[in-house]
Amino acid sequence: MPFLRLLTLGGVVIWPLLVFSVLATVLILERCWFWGRLLPRQEQLITAVLKAYPQNPQVALSKLKQNTDLPLARIFLSALSLAQATPEEFRLALETAAQAELPLLKRFNTVFDTIIGVAPLLGLLGTVLGLIEAFASLRLGDVGGVESVGVTSGIGEALISTAAGLIVAIATLLFANLFQGFYRRQRTFIQAAAGRLEILHRRLYRQQLQPPKDRYGEVY
Repeated sequence: MPFLRLLTLGGVVIWPLLVFSVLATVLILERCWFWGRLLPRQEQLITAVLKAYPQNPQVALSKLKQNTDLPLARIFLSALSLAQATPEEFRLALETAAQAELPLLKRFNTVFDTIIGVAPLLGLLGTVLGLIEAFASLRLGDVGGVESVGVTSGIGEALISTAAGLIVAIATLLFANLFQGFYRRQRTFIQAAAGRLEILHRRLYRQQLQPPKDRYGEVY
């Protein structure tokens, strides 16, 4: 069935469903690009940073500054950029920066939830309107007459709008669940990586507090 004819037969409800489908497609493509760019790079970068930080913190900082487009790099930089931070200040900086980055990771979730919830309801509304049109066209004793065309048209509108609503909702739900899985995975990774960085910082902080000793182990 041609697309334009499908829009014509679907009734008035098909137009908001078309808007929802276009909006969902655009947002899904943006999220696919976002996660496709983030997932392969971020874990490799953080692994390299955590390995370099105990021996040379400046090298770790340099790596982070070269990848400020990654959320976890910005989280690490917000803490490592603090001069002579105590462990408590360092942990607070990590937590604050992480909370600021989480909305970026779950961006558009509310829009996806709205489309998933409203699209089937619009399809149901189209079903009701189509059936109303079908019964309004029906005349007793003239089922095989001209009025039967209106009955067929109303039933067709009901079926098309129902199918369109379900298709939009199901497709959006599949991708929304995929993005939710990516978000939960990254949130867990951020917590684990931040914890490892905090441990390394505490060790360096304790080393800096120890008084210098001569070659015989005596304190200066």
